[in-house]
Amino acid sequence: MNSGNEPIIIRRAEAFDVPKLLEIYRPYVEHTAVSFEYETPSLEEFLGRVETILRKYPYLVAVSGKELIGYAYASEFKNRKAYDWSVETSIYVKQGQIGKGCGKALYQALEDILKRQHILNLNACIAYTEKEDQYADHNSMNFHKRMGYRLVGRFEKCGYKFGRWYDMIWMEKFLSPHPAQPEQIIPFGKLHC
Repeated sequence: MNSGNEPIIIRRAEAFDVPKLLEIYRPYVEHTAVSFEYETPSLEEFLGRVETILRKYPYLVAVSGKELIGYAYASEFKNRKAYDWSVETSIYVKQGQIGKGCGKALYQALEDILKRQHILNLNACIAYTEKEDQYADHNSMNFHKRMGYRLVGRFEKCGYKFGRWYDMIWMEKFLSPHPAQPEQIIPFGKLHC
């Protein structure tokens, strides 16, 4: 499950978690092409991102013992009313904790909440390269496949980082059937979790 015998607890992200979230995110920015950001955001900017997402969507953290080991969230897919039932999902797991159950636990909890919000489509935007290198591998794509996502699109050589071009793939998962008239979305803060 994880490195110790401690269970993985999933809970809502809080403002006091932001420094730890940023510690988890920093290596993805500075040493990988997983994030296409060139510079790690400031603490204030990252806090703003978390607060903005929590207005409508879940932002979850995974804790084992007293250690924050990963986080996942949903965000707006596109800023148009017709896209209300679709979200973009994101997940980051602390280095050394990958493959130990944290990601699966986070995504299962995220999906449970999104279903209760009446979200239907999950979309994941993933950096991709045909040949894995020291900055990009196929771990995220394979994780999403295991979680039930399918490949729906690929943009070639759309991201440039570390002196190389990277592709971007989109993967999608339907949480439930698409009714003729979908139910209205319930903002995360109005759910009774």
